[in-house]
Amino acid sequence: MRIEQQPAFVLHARAYRETSLLLECLTRDHGRVGLVARGVRRERSRTPRALLQPLLPLRLGWGGRGELATLTQVEAAAAAFDLGGDTLLCALYLNELVLRITPRQDPNPPLFGDYAETLARLARGEAQAWTLRRFERDLLAHLGYALVLDIDGDDGAPLDPERDYAYRHEHGPTPWRDARDGVRLRGATLLALGRDEMPDAEYLPSLRRLMRAVIAAHLDGGELRSWGLFA
Repeated sequence: MRIEQQPAFVLHARAYRETSLLLECLTRDHGRVGLVARGVRRERSRTPRALLQPLLPLRLGWGGRGELATLTQVEAAAAAFDLGGDTLLCALYLNELVLRITPRQDPNPPLFGDYAETLARLARGEAQAWTLRRFERDLLAHLGYALVLDIDGDDGAPLDPERDYAYRHEHGPTPWRDARDGVRLRGATLLALGRDEMPDAEYLPSLRRLMRAVIAAHLDGGELRSWGLFA
C-alpha cells in the first residue's frame, strides 16, 4: 500500500535504532498511524528532521503494511501553530490524549478536523479550559462514547438546570445525593456543554473533573501524564 499527500500531524516522535525515528501521526483519512522515518537522524538526510515535530500541519506519504509503515514523503502544509506557555501545554495534552485513546488505523476525518480546529482556537487565545472541554466532548463522541447531556439517566426526564447531578458511565446524569456519587455537576453546566455554550467560569472545574473520570474509564492504565501539569 502506498499513500501520498495525506494531511497529518505528528503526535509523538522518538529515536529508533541508530539513525531513524518512530512516529505516531494523526492523519485525516487513515486515523492514527505508526511510521518509521528511516535515516532521518543522519546529518545529511534527504528528509528534513525539523518538519517531523508536533503542531505543524504536514502532508505525508508512506508505504508498507502492518502496524508500522515507512515514511516516504514529508512536506509542510502550513506554518506551525503559534503556541507557547500554557497554550503549548494544552496542545501537548491533546497529543497525549489522542495518542492514548484512539486505535491505530481507524479513519476518522471529523476527529482530524476537530483536532486542527482546537489547535487554531488555542493559537487564537480562546479560553483554554473551555477549548479543551469541547475537544474532549467531541472526541468521546467520535469514538462512540458520546456523553448524555440533556436527560436524566434514571427516568429520561429533561435535566433541571437548577439541580445537581452525578454522572454514571454508560448511564448518564442522575440526581446527586452525597460525596459517594463522585463529581457534582449543575444541570445547567451539563446542558451548556451539550449546547456548546461555555458555562460560568465557576463551573468549569467540575467539567474538568467529569471529563477526567470519563476519559480514565476508557484508557488502558487510566491516567495521562499531562493531567499532572494542570491544577
